[in-house]
Amino acid sequence: MFNENSSASEAGEVACGDGEDNVPVCESKERGFNAAHETPSARFLQAELELNAHLRGLRFSDPVRYIYNPLEYAWDTHRCYVEKYCQAGQKILFLGMNPGPFGMAQTGVPFGEVKSVVDWLKITGEVGRPQNEHPKRRITGLSCTQSEVSGARFWGFFRKLCGDPAVFFQHCFVHNLCPLIFMSDSGKNLTPPELPAAEREALLRLCDIALCQVVEALNVSMVIGVGKVAEQRARRALSAAGVNVRVEGIMHPSPRNPLANKGWEDVAKAKLQELGVLSLLIKTCANQS
Repeated sequence: MFNENSSASEAGEVACGDGEDNVPVCESKERGFNAAHETPSARFLQAELELNAHLRGLRFSDPVRYIYNPLEYAWDTHRCYVEKYCQAGQKILFLGMNPGPFGMAQTGVPFGEVKSVVDWLKITGEVGRPQNEHPKRRITGLSCTQSEVSGARFWGFFRKLCGDPAVFFQHCFVHNLCPLIFMSDSGKNLTPPELPAAEREALLRLCDIALCQVVEALNVSMVIGVGKVAEQRARRALSAAGVNVRVEGIMHPSPRNPLANKGWEDVAKAKLQELGVLSLLIKTCANQS
């Protein structure tokens, strides 16, 4: 997303926005979103739209060369996910860090491995493309044939546990702290911890504010960070804001993690049992059968 008309571009920086002529996302009539509705999904979407508007003002330098925001080009499928599954009474928020190139970047759904999103979550909608794409990281949306291991493990685990998505989403919702995906010139995925320190903190300060808004809007009682980075950031942000919510964590299912490759489902199941979440889902499953 190079802004060719800006001084940031001349300095070798990458802008989050698509240019100054674009209407900020939260003001775009094309979104068809009425913030006056007070459903949990409407409050959630409004917080995301406001975050998008703020993120457009950020600039990133090397090693960042490409930035995708699926909450812009995949808004249709993302909104389908939120409106379908974000509902009153959910007390547990699973929190990832940011999109993966073959997950949410393609589908607009957190940990959004395509088969899980299409076959189990039954998400539909159009997925566009970012303005500036890396030639090795094209967005093909719900037609993407490459699987994201983390997403397949995450949603596959809950599919085995609960069978029906309604069982899981009766008590839980899934969200990412940061909606942006960053790539180097080679197409390498860059996580927020790999960004230059000042730019990373500017980004995460905005994401922290949005997280607090989301937690309060949904009235969840527990945030479970998926991976240490998400857990630690959530604990820091929510504590600093005085938001009274329990913050815990589970191992990230990434294939980069050797322990996850040895049996992530068993580790996740044991941790959720320790937290009291597994029994909640199992009881719900029994009641639904």
